[in-house]
Amino acid sequence: MAGIAKPKAGRQAPSATPTSVVTGGAGFLGSHLVDYLLAAGHRVVAIDNFVTGSVDNIAHLGGNPRFKFIQQDVTEFIFLEGPVDFVWHFASPASPIDYLEIPIQTLKVGSLGTHKALGLAKNKGARFLLASTSEVYGDPLVHPQTEAYWGNVNPIGVRGCYDEAKRFAEAMTMAYHREHGVATRIVRIFNTYGPRMRLLDGRVVPAFIGQALKHRPLTVFGGGEQTRSFCYVSDLIEGIYRLMNSSTHEPVNIGNPQEMTVHEFAQAIIQATGARSRVVFRPLPVDDPRQRQPDITRARSLLRWEPKVNLNEGLEKTIAFFRERLLSTSLRRKTRSKEN
Repeated sequence: MAGIAKPKAGRQAPSATPTSVVTGGAGFLGSHLVDYLLAAGHRVVAIDNFVTGSVDNIAHLGGNPRFKFIQQDVTEFIFLEGPVDFVWHFASPASPIDYLEIPIQTLKVGSLGTHKALGLAKNKGARFLLASTSEVYGDPLVHPQTEAYWGNVNPIGVRGCYDEAKRFAEAMTMAYHREHGVATRIVRIFNTYGPRMRLLDGRVVPAFIGQALKHRPLTVFGGGEQTRSFCYVSDLIEGIYRLMNSSTHEPVNIGNPQEMTVHEFAQAIIQATGARSRVVFRPLPVDDPRQRQPDITRARSLLRWEPKVNLNEGLEKTIAFFRERLLSTSLRRKTRSKEN
């Protein structure tokens, strides 16, 4: 029958010490997922080509006997010996700056990369999870956004390379589920923040914190009335882990439904950092979403999940990370200056 997943011959039950493959494992979210999986007793193989990931995010795992790193572009064939129980496909650029600088690579990892990761899961009889995004909803006409909403996306706009790559990745994932019987999961990730974000990646959290720590003006686009909902990284990773271990193949929103305007968020950053900054306004970028708030009814009912870390607590940890990172960068520059 159409729409019914075909049974997958040889599908494995996870072993006592399961093996997980994490594409994009040196990225912001991927590296936090790697840490979570290791703490949960998994063997982990992380794959990354460092286009947007960083060796700093996984340096602390050097020497861990249950961790292996492979530097590879996931758009190429992925060959691994031995059993694999879970494939977590997180490889993808994820910031507006990336969309502008590497649009073709963004499209390729969402299409070819997803194809290769699904092929690995099919070959190994592994469960597969796609890290999708709230950007599949585009500039939404429905608020808050439920998983049933099909979105309002400009396919030829500057953000289209990311939005459509993820929409294609979801379609490919569901095709593998229906045609090959792969046990698939799809998480739609809403704005997430925390340590290991890139300071200059163009997203609002590192942008505001970086400006505030330097006591520079905080750049707010438009009138600052567009809304966002911020989820701390540890909450997100727990929700994703629960999703992988659930029985649903339908997309699930994971994010924090506490909505605030970008202008309100800028003021919160100024207060949290003690900055002497002010807010300046600039023209709104093309296709920038006006509203972003997840409906997490499905996550609450199916996963028994909801966020626990409040904004003040999450910002305190994130600001401490960026403060230390800026201090380390400053010290290195001073050292190089003295050497020269």
